Amino acid sequence: MNRTILFAFLFTQNILSAQFSQRNLSSENWQFKNSKDQNWLPAKVPGTVHLDLMDNKIIPDPFKDENEKKVQWIENEDWDYQTQFTVSPQELKNDNIDLVFNGLDTFSEIYLNGKLLKKTDNMFRKWNIPVKQFMKPGDNTLQIKFTSAVNTGKELAKKVPFIMPESPRSFVRKAQYQFGWDWGPRLVTAGIWKDIQLEFWNNAKIIAVKDIQNNSGKASDLRFDIEVYAQNAGDYTLDLNKIHQKISLKKGINTISVPYETKGMELWQPNGRGEANLYDFKIKLLKDLKNIDGKDIRIGLRTVELIQEKDEKGKSFYFKVNGQPLYIKGTNWIPGDSFSPRMTKEKYRKLIKDTKEANMNMIRIWGGGIYEDDEFYKACDENGILVWQDFMFAGSFYPADEAFLNNVKEEVKDQVSRLQNHPSIALWCGNNEIDEAIVNWGYQKQFKYSKNDSLQVWKDYKKLFHDVIPNVLSESLKSDKNIYWPSSPSIGWGHKESLTEGDSHYWGVWWGEQPFEIYDEKVGRFMSEYGFQGTPSLETTKSMFSGTSELNLQNSTIKAHEKHARGWDIINEYLKRDYKIPADFIQYNYVSQLLQARGMQIAIEAHRRAKPYNMGTLYWQLNDCWPVVSWSSIDYLGNWKAFHYQAKRSFEPVLVSVVETEKNYDIYLISDLLKELKTDIKFELIDFKGKVLWKADQSDVVHADVSKKIRSISKSELAQFNLSEAVLKISSEKDMAFQKLFFFNKPKDIKLPKPEIKIRKISPTEIEISTNALAKDTYLIGDAHFSDNFFDLLPGTSKRIVLSKPLEKIEVMSLWDVMKD
Repeated sequence: MNRTILFAFLFTQNILSAQFSQRNLSSENWQFKNSKDQNWLPAKVPGTVHLDLMDNKIIPDPFKDENEKKVQWIENEDWDYQTQFTVSPQELKNDNIDLVFNGLDTFSEIYLNGKLLKKTDNMFRKWNIPVKQFMKPGDNTLQIKFTSAVNTGKELAKKVPFIMPESPRSFVRKAQYQFGWDWGPRLVTAGIWKDIQLEFWNNAKIIAVKDIQNNSGKASDLRFDIEVYAQNAGDYTLDLNKIHQKISLKKGINTISVPYETKGMELWQPNGRGEANLYDFKIKLLKDLKNIDGKDIRIGLRTVELIQEKDEKGKSFYFKVNGQPLYIKGTNWIPGDSFSPRMTKEKYRKLIKDTKEANMNMIRIWGGGIYEDDEFYKACDENGILVWQDFMFAGSFYPADEAFLNNVKEEVKDQVSRLQNHPSIALWCGNNEIDEAIVNWGYQKQFKYSKNDSLQVWKDYKKLFHDVIPNVLSESLKSDKNIYWPSSPSIGWGHKESLTEGDSHYWGVWWGEQPFEIYDEKVGRFMSEYGFQGTPSLETTKSMFSGTSELNLQNSTIKAHEKHARGWDIINEYLKRDYKIPADFIQYNYVSQLLQARGMQIAIEAHRRAKPYNMGTLYWQLNDCWPVVSWSSIDYLGNWKAFHYQAKRSFEPVLVSVVETEKNYDIYLISDLLKELKTDIKFELIDFKGKVLWKADQSDVVHADVSKKIRSISKSELAQFNLSEAVLKISSEKDMAFQKLFFFNKPKDIKLPKPEIKIRKISPTEIEISTNALAKDTYLIGDAHFSDNFFDLLPGTSKRIVLSKPLEKIEVMSLWDVMKD
């Protein structure tokens, strides 16, 4: 060996013995099998057993036809996964080798070369196992044996002396929605749902980096707390961007605080308030001038406060961001797929972009799903979308034995450590609807609980959500990032206090079958859930079938893709109140979407008019996990339903809203802007052929961030006109242009003329729409995304629409096509 080659070899050996390195084992050749079988089949990691069974043509796609029923057997089986990977003698010379599992679903035994390393029992935890002593040069065999979560949950349930609702799901720490919901299928998965790594390291490694901000809405105090585990005590160097700090580490865990000067850095602002400014930091750990470990993080400077102060009507509930009250406009998020590994970076980014485009500033991650992938939070950071983060508990009673609580503690530590540096995280919430379930849902009576049983449930609830979780949060976080709210809602929707304090889930519409107009009365301090169902797009409806099929409401596949037991009946009951029920399925699909959009418009506008009494509205729900009739505004394939187009309009920073009272039509102007508005407003009553019947002008000054009644038009003033054939147009071109069309009657009572809608092509991806008479709820149909859709178009006006791609043919429909006699 010549001197050059010898030097290169020794240099390589030195790097291997010094640097941290990582190998992704997910890309190895994986196999899986039913534990009862002998034959191994190819598998993908990350993945789930359902996806692997589909890839191997053993089961049909559960999303199509009525196949969900055909795959229920999978949840009762045990499944084995294995791979072989090669380890070189050089790799084995590292002092430490860790096997890191970022997500195992859920009950498993991990074997390396036949040696049992670990038993796991939580889908949401990260498992880090030192394995050097069990490894050998050459081929190594890694095997993971998964036990049925359903069967294991049933066994755990037997240890409780009374029946727990939703058993066995509440006994297993996995995604609760997999057990079926009123918008999702029952597909209880197993498998390696996140990446697996081998990590090689020497001397010391960085465990975690926390950015600690203790400012008051100014880019000031910032420090980084860096946790380092040292196998070997001694002198090291820590680099943070251009800061070099010599440190002395003791054996074990060390925490090093590094202050950072923020001069010149701008605040991270939520959508609508400015730029979501983000800054990158590189942290390096060096020993003897050699880089032995490093981490990259991206942060934003911001403060978030939850303000709850008693007032004459109850207690406020609002968020102050960077020292300014922020009216929250947003939605609730469920997992984007029943098989989470199928969610791509692109799908996450599109959905978050769609919320930003619809003028939203917050998403609530619902507690029956998963702690989302890093890509979700990165997208929220970049788009200025705040995150209300539920912990993964929903709609049931949960045990609180020592093993369960210890498991939850580690789950919370893992997830908080992973997510804490994201500026988008605004609040941590203990659970979804469990306080309400205990108090309101009657499970104790249903399952014949004794008084002691009921007391035990409440005691366990308090221990888990008022003790264990907030205590772990306090230990893990040292800044404003540990805002904790035990349960959403804080008070159930049947109680008067639910509308005077805390956050509210109002379900009098839909579940209570109250009219949409009840939303004008039932306004709480912060509306964190409410909603109404609508059908998905025609494209998504067609995707429910494995072949071609006639679309009609009696089709068993379409029926199977409505998971609410009374869903069709409730939709039809509301349709009868406001529209006609069309016999034609395409028209039904269209009007069902209009119905959903109409109800949600009434709700959102009622909430925004009530500002500052009400300071937030989060509708249920943004997205779907499969093709389904649901409360979503964007369907499973990513198509905007009529509701999402309406949400964009209803969440505009400046909104005009009209509410009918006994004697008047009261007109409100709502502004979320932090500047004063000077407006010249036109009020025009226009008939459906374009004739102006009545008009008025008004100049106004609207102060920053306010809801203000700007005019009342008495009914007597308009009594001479046939209001079933007219619309009130309210518009302004000054300062901030806006337009509002207000119809005086329900859609079924409006006397619509037949419009002649013309489409003119401007470019391959831009068209202009015009009409000779009112075209109400104009619906453009084509295989593309339209920049606007389901809109009202006045006679003598035109509207330009941008298409996501060129289309040869665009069909158009309006409400006249459905409502004509």
